[in-house]
Amino acid sequence: MSSQDTHSKSTRRKYTTTFKRELVERCLRPGASVSGIALENGINANVLFRWRREHVRGTTRAKGHDAAHAVLVPVNVAAEVTPAVPQATPVTSSKPVGIIEIDIGGARVRLHGQVDESNVRCVLHTLRGLS
Repeated sequence: MSSQDTHSKSTRRKYTTTFKRELVERCLRPGASVSGIALENGINANVLFRWRREHVRGTTRAKGHDAAHAVLVPVNVAAEVTPAVPQATPVTSSKPVGIIEIDIGGARVRLHGQVDESNVRCVLHTLRGLS
């Protein structure tokens, strides 16, 4: 038996981190088709789904092992937000105290204590303007 018969050539493809990151970022855009992006770039959709899942979890494949790392996301800081709606009015009635949680645009807002309708409207209007 020759050495060529016993040693098989690796068929595993290697992709650069930049290539993976670019495809994952495209997949995370609203309305993006992961399968379509994979097809356009000649890779298996399951591979791209795995890259996306690892990115969202904040892990990468390094030397065959999953390693946690920090994920940096872009942040825009506004100097001052001018409210487009009237300022929320303070609550003075004896309404029951509770907690309201709102998930909108990837953010979670918790409203504690007495919350009236004008305060909730103000918060929701502001969040819609930021997204």
